[in-house]
Amino acid sequence: MTPTAAFSLLQASGGAAQSPLFQLGIQFALILAIFYFLMIRPQQKQRRQHEESLRNLQKGEEIVKPGGIIGQVIHIRETMKDGVPVRSMDDQVTIKSAESRLIVERGRIARVTSGKRAEATTSTTPAS
Repeated sequence: MTPTAAFSLLQASGGAAQSPLFQLGIQFALILAIFYFLMIRPQQKQRRQHEESLRNLQKGEEIVKPGGIIGQVIHIRETMKDGVPVRSMDDQVTIKSAESRLIVERGRIARVTSGKRAEATTSTTPAS
């Protein structure tokens, strides 16, 4: 409910005193609208962007696991459905971290950082 709609509802009574229950209902509706637009909607948008970046994961990109493990993607094993690869959050992703290789689920990756950006920052450093 927008503030103008709430204002018009308040004036529709013709100046007569409204019930306290109605006023309380309007206050709860406004509080819920504020929570939705300031907290719930931005979190949903951020979650959708994160899932999209995980679905577009490619070899050579660097990832960060929730425990702080940083690795580079070396292989993605996508699930097959009717002979066609389907990208899902249950796909197995093989990463290389130092001398170790780990297999993790695509949905368990906390952050994706492009490996190309990390290489570009190290190559632009001038040699002394």
